Amino acid sequence: MKHAADTRDAQAMTDNALQNAFLFRQPILNRQQEIAGYQLSFRSGEELADAGDYGLRGAGAPLCAAYSELGMQGALGNSLAFIGIDTDFLQQEAIELLPPKAVVLELLLDGVPEAKILTRCRKLVERGYSLALTSYQGIDDRSRPLLPLVAVIEIDLRHDADDGRLEDLAGSLRHLPVRLLAQGVESREQMERCRGLGFALFQGRHFARAEIVSGRRLSAAHATLIRLCNLVGRDVDTALIEDAFKHEPALTLNLLRIVNSVGRLGNRSTQPVTSLRHAITLLGRRQLQRWLSLLLLAPGDETADPTRSPLLQVAALRGRMMELLIEAQKPRDHKLADLAFITGILSMMPSALGLPIEEILEQIAVEREVDLALREHEGRLGRILALLECFDNDDAACCDRLLATIPGSFDRQTLNTGLSAALHWLNGNGD
Repeated sequence: MKHAADTRDAQAMTDNALQNAFLFRQPILNRQQEIAGYQLSFRSGEELADAGDYGLRGAGAPLCAAYSELGMQGALGNSLAFIGIDTDFLQQEAIELLPPKAVVLELLLDGVPEAKILTRCRKLVERGYSLALTSYQGIDDRSRPLLPLVAVIEIDLRHDADDGRLEDLAGSLRHLPVRLLAQGVESREQMERCRGLGFALFQGRHFARAEIVSGRRLSAAHATLIRLCNLVGRDVDTALIEDAFKHEPALTLNLLRIVNSVGRLGNRSTQPVTSLRHAITLLGRRQLQRWLSLLLLAPGDETADPTRSPLLQVAALRGRMMELLIEAQKPRDHKLADLAFITGILSMMPSALGLPIEEILEQIAVEREVDLALREHEGRLGRILALLECFDNDDAACCDRLLATIPGSFDRQTLNTGLSAALHWLNGNGD
């Protein structure tokens, strides 16, 4: 009976949370810079700026219930969900509704853990759950009894970025069977330093940022892709597109990889694509333009699998969310929905190419609505793009301000359910 009561209470909290807070996610990368998981959190624009991470992420009960309600296990695919659990919710049986192999329970604990907390942690580990110790500050009375129980230890570079301090913290754990997670990673240099110290997981948006340098020369591969985007956008003869690809065999291979992996990124077609003409016929010009734009965000390594690029996944997720939000407002305007997707993925190109968006748009032919959205955040597409940029930055107050400027029935729940639907699509589990 208690399980049923916990479930009912959690459902009520879920409904309230989805309407009154935003479901944010922060990517967590592994040592290969692939997405290994997402840290999930609920946050509202009314929360005080000094509430701290515990105040923002300790909404364990509604977050766990929302995980089930939104089908987040299927939405995240093979990626783990990191969920903050405070001492109150740690004791509730509703935690055990979560799938043990799909989540990591982050222990949001202040001070020395009580005996009942340690007992509960042992039982959860026995049932197959992975625990993470947050805000690690060295081996002390708080961490010592938990170290044998946790699988992940989190160290926040925003507080412990000093080289000597970071080395001491990592060194104190060197002989333990745990994975170290570096939080607040802001640059490749920080990530490489942490990797050298034995960190296995990295959280931060360094992969979605780049140094923007006006006048920087594009690589030959990027220049070719931009020419192809323009060719497809102008509906030239298929033979001209094929000829352009024949001069770039590595680029041809990468394009075929993307087309053959559309099932992974949302298209359910499993028919193998063996030629460029077949790909164009199967996808159609507008869909081909989408994948060409996504390929601009793929890793520079020609042998890499572009579908595993975090930047590509962030761009594809933003494009799909923009498309879904437009479809919710204007369900019959298929052209605007297509433009919304293109706007979303092109918005990540400055990070991929290291160029200002103005210089990129001088080289790519886009429709006026897309140009205005990317340059000025103007028009319907521009407002939605600005909203999703705030959403990606976990800025609840900014999201609330922009929601008020968008016509229609947009609210916090619209974004939360849109995120779930877009993640399902990204992992091949949705339309």
